[in-house]
Amino acid sequence: MRWALVKVSLAVTTMVVLAFAVPLGLVIREMARDRAFSNAERQAAAVAPALSITTDRDQLERVVASAGSDSGMAVHIPASGKTAAVDLGRRRAADGDIATVRRLGRASTTEVPGGSTLLQPVALSTGEIAVVEVYVPDSEVTNGLATAWAVLAGVGIALIVGSVAVADRLGVRMVRPAQRLVEGAHELGEGKLGARVPEEGPTELRLAAVAFNAMADQVVQLLANERELAADLSHRLRTPLTVLRLNAASLGDGPAAEQTRAAVAQLEGEVDTIIRTARDAKPQTVAAGPGAGCDAAEVVRERMAFWSALAEDEGRKVRVAGVDRPVRIPVARADLAAALDALLGNVFRHTPEGTAFAVDVHNGEDAVIVLVSDAGPGIADPEAAMARGHGSGSAGSTGLGLDIVRRLAESTGGDVRIGSSVLGGTEVRLWIQLDGRAPVRRGHRGAVRRRRPGRLVSTFNRSRSLP
Repeated sequence: MRWALVKVSLAVTTMVVLAFAVPLGLVIREMARDRAFSNAERQAAAVAPALSITTDRDQLERVVASAGSDSGMAVHIPASGKTAAVDLGRRRAADGDIATVRRLGRASTTEVPGGSTLLQPVALSTGEIAVVEVYVPDSEVTNGLATAWAVLAGVGIALIVGSVAVADRLGVRMVRPAQRLVEGAHELGEGKLGARVPEEGPTELRLAAVAFNAMADQVVQLLANERELAADLSHRLRTPLTVLRLNAASLGDGPAAEQTRAAVAQLEGEVDTIIRTARDAKPQTVAAGPGAGCDAAEVVRERMAFWSALAEDEGRKVRVAGVDRPVRIPVARADLAAALDALLGNVFRHTPEGTAFAVDVHNGEDAVIVLVSDAGPGIADPEAAMARGHGSGSAGSTGLGLDIVRRLAESTGGDVRIGSSVLGGTEVRLWIQLDGRAPVRRGHRGAVRRRRPGRLVSTFNRSRSLP
């Protein structure tokens, strides 16, 4: 495409230059000829006043010498009465041409060897017609013509070269973005998901680059969603795995019990591997459309009904508060259930049997807070735990549990904080924003709790209060 554009530009510019240069060259040649004959006319005009006054040979020779030269000018005076014909200077024109000019009485030019002659008639005082002959050599006619043609040719060549250079630059400007677009498509086809195309060049190619980059981003997002789905589904398997592990621990000794515990441990390892492989998933938890989302109170009651059976087996006391009336939140039901399972699974996994825990829901005007508290040993380093929730899982934790909770909260404009509960252990506060505004950032240690009849109430280090 680039060379085709250069060839077209070369052909068009060459034709334009020739169309202007050839006529201009002819005009320059005619101008040079006119200049030479104009000089000859001036020389002839310089002799005419003297001829109208006198025909004396000596005086005319002095006039001719001052006007031109003997080799370039001649004067032909016809015979009159007793006066003989006088010829001054070198004759080059034929007698017939001179006689014709004398008879017609107007100037004329004629070709002679080595150039041309100007024959100018002049009336004498006697009434006769004299003829002044001025010789114009070919060298004078072509004087400066070669230089003018050389300059004209140079200008034409410069125009052609300039047009080719401009066409080449324009071709590069058009071809290079197209080549980058092709290279980006090949890279994306080879699985290089980071391939992007600079949005530059002509408008059409720039729009194509924008569309390609948007398509590449969409491909990355779709793959991330697939990884998220795999990670979430795998993490949800940990809930029944936790039950299996706890049940397997109560089987006692024996080959069958050991095989069961080994199988459960192997299954947990495989699930952790799947979760770590899909660790880069992006959140997609906010429900769209009016009326979308779920009833947080109903989801909490449903999940607590599931976990209460296991809590009863382990002798754990359970408290649930704030779920006696509907609490609408802009979160998909399955995502909230997964987040609750992750938090409650951590309670069963990281606290001893018999440890009490509580789930508390606070419904405010612009936010809903879900608290999961326990009476366990607590978390020595809340910041490290939140770091695992941002993707830095350790050997004993994939980090996806807190990450699911964090992504769910941040997708609504909320956040997650870890602090100490009034039960003596850990409290995880899930802040779900209802209006999509960014939350007010708070410290990690977020709650000092006191007990009131019938429910658990928390006071938070924040500028607003909840009912």
